[in-house]
Amino acid sequence: MSVCSLGVEGMQVAAGESPGKSAPSATISPQAVSPPPPSKLTVWTHEHVNSPEFEALRESTARFNVSQRHYRVELQSSLYRKYNAWLLSAALTGTLPCLFEFDGPYLRELAWAGYLKPLDRFVSPALLEDLLQSIVTEGSYDGHLYSLGQYESGLALWGNRRYLVKAGVRIPTLQAPWSLDEFERALSKLAVLPGVEHAIDLGVDSASPEFYTYAYAPVLQGFGGDLIDRRPGGMAQQTLDGHESVRALDHLQRWFRRGWAGTGLLRTDSFVSQKAALAWNGNWAYADYRTALGKDLVLLPLPDLGHGIKTGVGSWVWGISSTCSNPAAAWAFMQFLLTPSEIRRMINVNGTMPARRRMVEHSKVYGPDGPLRLFVEQLDQGLAVPRPATPAYGTITISFSQAVAAIIRGDDVQTELTRAADHIDRDIARRRGYAHP
Repeated sequence: MSVCSLGVEGMQVAAGESPGKSAPSATISPQAVSPPPPSKLTVWTHEHVNSPEFEALRESTARFNVSQRHYRVELQSSLYRKYNAWLLSAALTGTLPCLFEFDGPYLRELAWAGYLKPLDRFVSPALLEDLLQSIVTEGSYDGHLYSLGQYESGLALWGNRRYLVKAGVRIPTLQAPWSLDEFERALSKLAVLPGVEHAIDLGVDSASPEFYTYAYAPVLQGFGGDLIDRRPGGMAQQTLDGHESVRALDHLQRWFRRGWAGTGLLRTDSFVSQKAALAWNGNWAYADYRTALGKDLVLLPLPDLGHGIKTGVGSWVWGISSTCSNPAAAWAFMQFLLTPSEIRRMINVNGTMPARRRMVEHSKVYGPDGPLRLFVEQLDQGLAVPRPATPAYGTITISFSQAVAAIIRGDDVQTELTRAADHIDRDIARRRGYAHP
């Protein structure tokens, strides 16, 4: 377990004899005045040690440590691809560090099980007011705030303007998005253009299965389905495997069968190589896409699949473990990470939206005239749908991502969604509806 005790010991310096006495002054032992060594505050991040994001966090850590006398942050990178599973394993064995990063939707499972300390007493009203509402909502559970993040994500379509013009395809807007029919007509036209191997890159070669849930749950929701019934006590059966959800993933499978989205899981990034005309991806891709396409890059809203535009949202966040012996020290570092300078350091390398509203409004890319303003407008208009706020989320995302992978391979949609829904509901029943443990 990490050492998080940051107690400060008082020091007494021996005084010399009064000036009126002839006795020599007392000699102060170097050992007597040496300050105690800094206490260690261990922090875990999911970022790999060679990633730009880890380097940004390392620089933030170094800056923070320079300003501290009594404790020192030790940043540790994850060596595990299944980071969330690793966190839960550490929680079960009581070996979580004082401060750790986790994917926001897992908050409810961690908080429900008692692995997190509430942040309510630390967060000032001024900071709370300046944070994006989506960040606060994601970090809240059972009336308490448990996590905060430096940035927010968003999901949209990216287009190659040159291909769209050649195909005679209308450029959609947030006010006038493509309908399902118009979207599929666009895919069919783009797929046959010279130089285009497939119309859209759907990101199925993403390194993380979580992308399937983040990116394709909006397809379910766009058709009127969802991952789970979000009413209190709701289950997955008749929602995840209901008519609307099955119809949604029938269409997703059709996009692959017709060759519009490629033919398999193992592909390179075809949008960057300009072998695809569209990409279904997040705001973090902006820098790479801009470098590859330049002025041909255009940001588009997701299509209205019948129930309005639905898009993804959510970020990696920070939380303080319930076993931390000095949560005030952990909060000091978290608070430092939430300052504008440190948020800016991170978003400069990952391209995401800053978590603080004033920073958004002054951003060159997310501000009123910025090229990524669409992501802000989606949030403001309530089009972004958070992943389900339930302790069962870990089971939901694993079950759904496995079903999506099978459906993309060509397996029966109804069968796969029913299997996923049954797996989720059995987990909920086994945990007695996730009543408080």
